[in-house]
Amino acid sequence: MDIRPILSTLRRHKTASALIVLEIALSCAIICNAVFLINQRLERMQRPTGMADSELVRINLTGIGKNEDPTAMVRQDIAALRAIPGVKAATALNHVPFDNSSWNSSINLQPDQQQPNMNSAVYLGEDLVRTLGLNIVEGRDFTPDEYVDWEAFNKPDAKLAIPAVIISRAVAEKLFPGQSAVGKNIYSWNSDDVPHRVVGVVDRLIRPNDVGGAAEEGYSMILPARDVTLGRYVLRTDPARRAEVLKAALAALKRTSSRRIIMRDGTFEDVRAKYYAQDRSMAWLLVAVIVALLVVTALGIVGLASFWVQQRTKQIGVRRALGATRGQVLRYFQTENFLLATVGIVLGMIGAFGINQLLMSHYELPRLPAVYLPLGAVVLWLLGQAAVLGPARRAAAVPPAVATRSA
Repeated sequence: MDIRPILSTLRRHKTASALIVLEIALSCAIICNAVFLINQRLERMQRPTGMADSELVRINLTGIGKNEDPTAMVRQDIAALRAIPGVKAATALNHVPFDNSSWNSSINLQPDQQQPNMNSAVYLGEDLVRTLGLNIVEGRDFTPDEYVDWEAFNKPDAKLAIPAVIISRAVAEKLFPGQSAVGKNIYSWNSDDVPHRVVGVVDRLIRPNDVGGAAEEGYSMILPARDVTLGRYVLRTDPARRAEVLKAALAALKRTSSRRIIMRDGTFEDVRAKYYAQDRSMAWLLVAVIVALLVVTALGIVGLASFWVQQRTKQIGVRRALGATRGQVLRYFQTENFLLATVGIVLGMIGAFGINQLLMSHYELPRLPAVYLPLGAVVLWLLGQAAVLGPARRAAAVPPAVATRSA
């Protein structure tokens, strides 16, 4: 098809053409970045923790140890929790991911090192590998003689040292690239001169609360501490029995002491869902923005095409009288819209990179992958062709005799 008549017509309607081009450009720039941000949120929410998420129940309480021997209370609680039917494992620990608490420590490879090699989350507890459902890929779990009593370790005059450590694969690769981490020594957790020997490596254990950002989300280690008196418990059970086990666990804890208050309880999946609530809201908001932009852009194309059909009824009739078929008239309007959309998309791609640079500088987002640009272009091209189809078919259906009588 000769596009010179189309270009001539567009030059005579510069304002309307420019508005459609601008609308498509803005839509392209915003939609590409919005889809990218949605994908970032989804990837963040779907990050694996390395734990048996669907099998875990957590309980946080306060008041533990204020009126009784804290270590004895923890042991009594753990014994009661492990005796509940359906409980595979139960333990006391210092924190769980996504629960507004994060313990971290630097890691050195040499004693009295001035600059640490890295920073990592610290998990403290007994039997954490089995309770959390972690997967050991190298080495072993802790042995009973490697555990340190929590209260004894924290006494001011204590000279206890934590002899062993289990690290995540991400920590192992960071500290010992290309080597086996098992048997190596690291210095951490207030041990400037007494090392922790790496006895095992777990496939993954997520760092709580996004400390360190995406680059460090897998930096975690486990230290063998027994009877952690911080009022946090985790139980592992079958997914179908979580509600039953949680109810029984709360009743068991109340029986061991009535002076404590349950602060938070629920499944770990509930904890995770609450933590990502803002990410889900943002993703849905961006979906709404994308839909709104597509609707507005489509309505703009339909409105302009309908206006041009009405204004050019006589011109269409003349072309039909000279032998133009309905298909040729239809292709004329579709080609015209394709040209406008192409110009808008090119400008939109430039705008998309500009918006992405702005987001990168203010919100530390990664660079917009180039794959989003052709995807956005295809969507807007298809949208434009679908939007112009109705007015174009009405133009193609006008009989030549009626068109030629139009003023």
